[in-house]
Amino acid sequence: TGTPVERYGKVQVCGTQLCDEHGNPVQLRGMSTHGIQWFDHCLTDSSLDALAYDWKADIIRLSMYIQEDGYETNPRGFTDRMHQLIDMATARGLYVIVDWHILTPGDPHYNLDRAKTFFAEIAQRHASKTNVLYEIANEPNGVSWASIKSYAEEVIPVIRQRDPDSVIIVGTRGWSSLGVSEGSGPAEIAANPVNASNIMYAFHFYAASHRDNYLNALREASELFPVFVTQFGTETYTGDGANDFQMADRYIDLMAERKIGWTKWNYSDDFRSGAVFQPGTCASGGPWSGSSLKASGQWVRSKLQS
Repeated sequence: TGTPVERYGKVQVCGTQLCDEHGNPVQLRGMSTHGIQWFDHCLTDSSLDALAYDWKADIIRLSMYIQEDGYETNPRGFTDRMHQLIDMATARGLYVIVDWHILTPGDPHYNLDRAKTFFAEIAQRHASKTNVLYEIANEPNGVSWASIKSYAEEVIPVIRQRDPDSVIIVGTRGWSSLGVSEGSGPAEIAANPVNASNIMYAFHFYAASHRDNYLNALREASELFPVFVTQFGTETYTGDGANDFQMADRYIDLMAERKIGWTKWNYSDDFRSGAVFQPGTCASGGPWSGSSLKASGQWVRSKLQS
């Protein structure tokens, strides 16, 4: 009963799991937004009500791109909007992942100073909340794990100075594939973990592209360190193309078995198959179910409601 935050309180990492405030393993499931520079109009009181109360999500991931007409074009404006969205989600009892959505360039150090500035303000403002998680680098790519680790070890203290005990999620090598997409794997992380406590590692997959070797990497990683699937799709890795619900269900089953949290990409009406709503839904203010849903939207809504 009650909202997700009322049920679980301030989540924490315990061993290889995400746990509630009493130390019991918990699986948080929900949706990721698309880039707020493009699909901010999909994030309204009405659509967030639907996500929280009809879809029964536990968590929303707020994706703020840094490049691609994102944060770097208007740091003040994007930071203010993130404050507002965090408050909107909080009012509905949802957990929030604040997603620093780096993608191109793939080296997180490129945005290090921006990240420190942004997370210092976000953590300062929201430290008293029990529902905020910080994802400090969406999809590092083309750089070593050692380089990603060194970036994390510069950004994490900035957050910890202001918010000492909220969960922080660190992106992994190869577009947060745990290194698999660049010929590595979870063992590389386990052998050289980030020097910080209460942290998790991100894994992303797209079911129509990422087959058994990725599924097996997720299974292996879940036995070695805490993992959160902050982004996934039923379609191909481009966010488009045919859905593979059978493969996606295998991931869902593993994540349920291991209590691995997830947020599906994405809660928007983008034309691509990975967006849950038909084009035009957001501009018309819904509805946020029924005929407005694409196949991937019907699939994930039913998962969240079950």
